Amino acid sequence: MAPTLPARAGIGLRMPHAAGLLSGDFSAPPPAFVEVHAENYMVAGGPLPRQLDQVRARWPLALHGVGLGLAGASAPEVAHLDRLAALIARYQPSVFSEHLAWGGHGGHYLGDLLPVAYDRPTLDRLCRHIDQVQTRLGRRLLLENPSTYLAFEASQFTEPAFLRELVRRTGCGLLLDLNNLHVSSVNLGFSALAALDDWPLEAVEQIHLAGFTRAADVTPGVLLLDTHASPVDDAVWGLLAEVVARRGAVPTLIEWDQDLPPLDRLLAEAAQADRLLAGSPRPALPLVRDPRPARPAQEVA
Repeated sequence: MAPTLPARAGIGLRMPHAAGLLSGDFSAPPPAFVEVHAENYMVAGGPLPRQLDQVRARWPLALHGVGLGLAGASAPEVAHLDRLAALIARYQPSVFSEHLAWGGHGGHYLGDLLPVAYDRPTLDRLCRHIDQVQTRLGRRLLLENPSTYLAFEASQFTEPAFLRELVRRTGCGLLLDLNNLHVSSVNLGFSALAALDDWPLEAVEQIHLAGFTRAADVTPGVLLLDTHASPVDDAVWGLLAEVVARRGAVPTLIEWDQDLPPLDRLLAEAAQADRLLAGSPRPALPLVRDPRPARPAQEVA
């Protein structure tokens, strides 16, 4: 049986940090759990599976997928699902999560996690695909909200309402990426705090935190890019404190994928998350920056 993720802070395992993490060569507090990208370990043998065996023996494991393309026009590939099922059977992760996004079509892959309109056809398609994945894997999937850079005129639901309907129809859980929420709120001009008022927080089983990059030479206004290449922003820390106040502590991950810092720096961010999860006084941090007016999508019953 896989251990439950503790309601504390973990880190994403990146190759430059693996040796130091396994050897204990760090001075910051250790992570409460470790998360890895599933597709990196879909190999028959070699050093990566052996390394993950060692990680799994020491920490609870979260498995995070990036390749199912749940929001795409085509159903998830059977061969990919089979490899994923074998990976889960071997490592017994505490949770498995994927993105509300698509990244390819007709055998052509674009190397990105792309958003979709929140409309009825997308909802029906996602429900079918989530049902297929949960049935094949025999476990509940956590679905992550995307970072967005434009709003679709075809959208009929707000993001919180869309997620709530997905949870109701499929029984899936949610991974709330607070950096994605902040990035989307600035880019599209809505209040992240107001979005949390409607978010189905009762279905949130994991949280992601990361850093963003401000795009240069973009006018008018501000454009944030979800790069995972910088420290967690003050506004995102503020959102975490807000969620903890409303929902209680939830397993929370620090993601850092580019311009990697030393392992101790990454673990220090996890320690900051732990303090907030433990109920430290909420910092006086901004929750929304650079809002621009946006027309809210109409919800469809």
